[in-house]
Amino acid sequence: MRVLVAEDEDVMADALARGLRRAGYAADVAVDGGTALELARLNRYDVVLLDRDLPVMHGDDVCRALVAAGTPARILMLTAAGGLDQKVDGFALGADDYLAKPFAFAELLARVQALARRTTPAQPPVLAAGDVRVDVARRTVTRAEEPVDLTLKEYGVLVELVRSGGAIVSAEDLLERVWDENADPFTNAVRVTMVGLRRKLGDPPVIETLRGAGYRLVVR
Repeated sequence: MRVLVAEDEDVMADALARGLRRAGYAADVAVDGGTALELARLNRYDVVLLDRDLPVMHGDDVCRALVAAGTPARILMLTAAGGLDQKVDGFALGADDYLAKPFAFAELLARVQALARRTTPAQPPVLAAGDVRVDVARRTVTRAEEPVDLTLKEYGVLVELVRSGGAIVSAEDLLERVWDENADPFTNAVRVTMVGLRRKLGDPPVIETLRGAGYRLVVR
């Protein structure tokens, strides 16, 4: 899952991005409305955290432009003004949710999780491929009923492979969905993560590499 944090206060933006990454999300940061709109047009986000009072381009205008462009991302507006009129205005622009500052990060994370689930088709709470089970609510993985301890990136890669239903997932797609804008497209991060994931899942191997194409989950 990938989130865009559009917030002009550096300390707040960094804190939100760090918290989201610890929770397993790929998080990009934009410090003004123009950059936020550009990033949202270039990348596929599940959720956009959109501060309303952004420089260069106001958050309301960013929201209006994203909705007009048919973005699949869900928009959570953040603002210091939490009155009823402001909330009504935000929803009228097309925002999916509204959160007034100051807020507890736990509440923001719960709202992000709820919005992210709405960007993809409904999924069962437990994803399965052969004897591999992924509990997306608890973020736990088992194989043959034995727990598998994965890093956040390994978990994210596995979820994408299981959700693909056996279709090929390219390294570029994995970088986009599991990492963030700071990931070097020429990095070997996907390959290194895949090595660790394969080792932890054990034998017989369930991840197949198709040279020049990507990876897929194979249930034998």
